[in-house]
Amino acid sequence: MTEWLYGRNAVYEALRARRRHFFRLRLAQGVEEKGHLTEILQMASDFKLPLDRVQRASLDSLAKGHQGIALEASSYPYTDLTDILAAAARRSEQAFILILDVIQDPQNLGTLIRTAEAVGVHGVLLPFRHTASVTPAVVNASSGASEYQLIAQVNLAQAIEHLKEENIWIIGLDAGLDAQPLQKVRLDGPLALVVGGEGSGMRTLVRKSCDGIMRLPMQGRVESLNAAVAGSVALYFAWQARSFSAEY
Repeated sequence: MTEWLYGRNAVYEALRARRRHFFRLRLAQGVEEKGHLTEILQMASDFKLPLDRVQRASLDSLAKGHQGIALEASSYPYTDLTDILAAAARRSEQAFILILDVIQDPQNLGTLIRTAEAVGVHGVLLPFRHTASVTPAVVNASSGASEYQLIAQVNLAQAIEHLKEENIWIIGLDAGLDAQPLQKVRLDGPLALVVGGEGSGMRTLVRKSCDGIMRLPMQGRVESLNAAVAGSVALYFAWQARSFSAEY
């Protein structure tokens, strides 16, 4: 199967990452060829991709927010949990994994993948059902970060048990009565952070599988942050606990 990636950052990063097969590039007639677009065209030439200069309306029929460009590519290359753990081992780092329990909004999924890539997460786990998957909309929302991030679709309950066998601590993000304040939760060891879906949070079985539940500190009068914002903040706290300031 093929799909059309769109948006300059998404297309640029997909070509740079080279994790997919590419088939053709479509460019809106009259678009100004500068910035990333120049590099995209050079990479497309290197790949010997057919280049179609088309009316902007034909790109409008593919996607909103295409920025005058679309790339026909093979479907997203999911990986598996074994590869994610191996990636951490190759880097001689303690495992840092993001588990997303039924995140359904593509924008939220893209944002979380983008943050995960920024803070050095080794891999992202998604359930097989009731979740957004890595579609072109998610690739665009992640600004192409999904093209570098290892993402696996798994049975979450089984994956969590496997992670526990590997001595990886499972910490859920929630605001329930049993949630501990951030400062009382260790985030500096082998870690899998669980972020629940919009509105309903983590499913009961996933929540019960966590070794601990963490809540973010909040001072304002808004009851909570949305899933993407809360998950992104928690990922940065975890990165801080893993001493990002020593190198960056």
